[in-house]
Amino acid sequence: MNKPLVGAFLAALLLGAGAAPVAAADPAGSANRAPAEAAPQAPYAAPAVAAKGPKAVNFAGTVALSNCSGSVVRSPDSAPTDPALVLSNGHCMESGFPGPGEVVVDQPSSRTFTLLNASGRGVGTLRASKIAYGTMTDTDLSLYQLTTTYRQIEAKHGIRALELDTAHPVAGTAITVASAYWKRTYSCAVDGFAHLLKEGRWTWKDSVRYTPECRTIGGTSGSPVIDDATGKVVAVNNTGNESGQECTDNNPCEVDENGEVTVREGINYAQQTYNMVPCIGSGSRIDLDREGCGLPRP
Repeated sequence: MNKPLVGAFLAALLLGAGAAPVAAADPAGSANRAPAEAAPQAPYAAPAVAAKGPKAVNFAGTVALSNCSGSVVRSPDSAPTDPALVLSNGHCMESGFPGPGEVVVDQPSSRTFTLLNASGRGVGTLRASKIAYGTMTDTDLSLYQLTTTYRQIEAKHGIRALELDTAHPVAGTAITVASAYWKRTYSCAVDGFAHLLKEGRWTWKDSVRYTPECRTIGGTSGSPVIDDATGKVVAVNNTGNESGQECTDNNPCEVDENGEVTVREGINYAQQTYNMVPCIGSGSRIDLDREGCGLPRP
């Protein structure tokens, strides 16, 4: 995982400029952690397809946490009156790293997030009512439910939530990792997928591997990984191998179907999000029993 920002800044002070690690450095695979109901309504109309190329991706809808990055997201079936959801990493939760096998559901939270506009300027503060879901088992993600609805955010700030893609990403797809914490983007492509990604005590399944251009750093944990062609979120940025070690904290390794281990020093990873879309029900409620839901249960 990427170091928490406190760790990243301390490293910079001790080692000098450029010392921030490739991935956020908290134990256990977090390669990129840093420094508002009416009757049901029809879901949002499908947005126009964004122009191809990394220039189509900006910061609108991303959020900065105290130590990580995130984004306001919605499923294709979300209604404007649903409470908005913020996506980040499980290792970014204020309650600390969930242990292997641990799943957090409907835990009260009053955490705040700084909402960014397209140019990366903070335009307001959003507040959570709860951690709707969080885990570091099989994946590394957290979903916060906010006190405001998608409609309220759009009316006040002119910003719409990023839509979650419902399909498995494809190797070769041009992507952008958009970090609200650093107000910085990383452009590369999906290089492939790790059958299992092991880091310390944690194991993640079918992780997205980036091509080398996406050298994410501490504080980028939880950043949305956006398909440049569609503008949809296909994954959430979470870790990378910093120093070439094998399967240790901050040095994830890949394990294939035959148990063979591969270490890719300097390569970073993300966790897919298509399998959580079916888990999001009416009113933004996370229902792990819904058909197609691929998230681990408590």
